Amino acid sequence: MKKRTKRRPVRGQFITLEGPEGSGKSTHIRYLATALRRSGFRVVQTREPGGTVVAEAIRHTLLRSSREQITPVAESLLIFAARSQHVRHVIEPALQRGAIVLCDRFSDSTLAYQGFARGLDLAWLRMANTMATNGCSPDLTLLLDVPVHIGLSRRRKSGGKQNRLDLESVRFHRLVRKGFLTLATHSPRRIKVIRADRSEEKTRAEIEAVVLRWLRTRQHRSRKR
Repeated sequence: MKKRTKRRPVRGQFITLEGPEGSGKSTHIRYLATALRRSGFRVVQTREPGGTVVAEAIRHTLLRSSREQITPVAESLLIFAARSQHVRHVIEPALQRGAIVLCDRFSDSTLAYQGFARGLDLAWLRMANTMATNGCSPDLTLLLDVPVHIGLSRRRKSGGKQNRLDLESVRFHRLVRKGFLTLATHSPRRIKVIRADRSEEKTRAEIEAVVLRWLRTRQHRSRKR
């Protein structure tokens, strides 16, 4: 009798939501997590910076307003430290269990904020990110795009406390948005641009349709192997 070969556990999928301030990522990631769970998927929802005790402490340092200015390099290194903890203790274990990981921000935010807006070298940021993540990268990214004036207006009207990034100049936020759209142009297969200046219902419906269609395609391909 032939010995049965053990099948390797199917690796999960890593999906990130990106976008400028006020794009609705935090709201839509909750909607998406609920929709995927209803469809029978195992889902781990997380965020950056954050996701672990150490990473959340770094998040607090990064977002709070302070008299001491954080330099762009220090800001980036703090983000990479948090990401290293996050990938090691949350993202990779979940992917190995076969779960879908939904993450509110990841490496594209670093390139948009610290690269395009702060002016740090993109090649250096990519190299440092690879070291921090051990090569872990998103399978699919949803870029929720919204004009800067609309996004910032939403943030002000939300009633929440304005963090350090909210208080940056309009020029800074325009550079962030331009950075995201540039990244999407260079990686059209991975990064799908979703218009987030429409009603919440229309944006939500498109996000769910895009992700479910993408997941069905991935499942179909895996069955053929």
